[in-house]
Amino acid sequence: MNDMSGGNYMTADGRQIGNTLMEMKNITLRFGGVVAISDISFDIHEGEIRAIIGPNGAGKSSMLNVISGFYHPQEGEVWFRGERRPTMKPYQVAAQGIARTFQNIALFNGMSVLDNVMTGRLTHMNAGLFSQALWRGKAEREEVENRETVEKIIDFLEIQAIRKTPVGRLPYGLKKRVELARALAAEPKLLLLDEPMAGMNVEEKEDMSRFILDVNDEFGTTIALIEHDMGVVMDLSDRVVVMDYGRKIGDGTPDEVRNNQEVIDAYLGVSHD
Repeated sequence: MNDMSGGNYMTADGRQIGNTLMEMKNITLRFGGVVAISDISFDIHEGEIRAIIGPNGAGKSSMLNVISGFYHPQEGEVWFRGERRPTMKPYQVAAQGIARTFQNIALFNGMSVLDNVMTGRLTHMNAGLFSQALWRGKAEREEVENRETVEKIIDFLEIQAIRKTPVGRLPYGLKKRVELARALAAEPKLLLLDEPMAGMNVEEKEDMSRFILDVNDEFGTTIALIEHDMGVVMDLSDRVVVMDYGRKIGDGTPDEVRNNQEVIDAYLGVSHD
């Protein structure tokens, strides 16, 4: 087993993974008397695909919401790029370089694919209101640069043919791809994917898996994902953290997790002879 506790490491397929990008230290999150997350610690390394799995109600989405700033834990610390992160609002976390997709698609149905993806560039728009109104100088330059970035992402995800189509008219699988495009438009250091394969057929899952791998490989984007399809998790992930009723019960490579008896009993639903 490779030592992954701080420095970089080599994956099974020979990819070099960098140092720790994010570290969750002893995170506890409560809603009234309900403990959603109980004293969980794990890290995410630069350049890796890190899966968070577990049965329904395990606390996976709550953890993703802590990472993205939607929830604030009562105990524990979030460290990002070597610094302890203070309490932040989601837009401040996004400005740090963390983007996400949602389990339930959150797009503007009346807007075109292009305009939806352009909203992902908001953190890169710095021109003043007056300049934007006149569309001169800095505002014009920003618009051109942001449009070029968005068009490259649209080409990358092979959605050129629908770039002017209102999102509300698209089938489910393409909407999920548009949401991925919008997240990528922010040029995140860390991309959070909340069940990117949910509701997809086999062909759509294969396409999304390919794009996730390509994003990680070609852009070098670090990815943390929640996913219920164990085949997808084992094929895509470099490391997997397993949650059950708010506790961490497993953490390691796909093979290590697959052979962890506590994970087998709690999540996979089978046991050894």
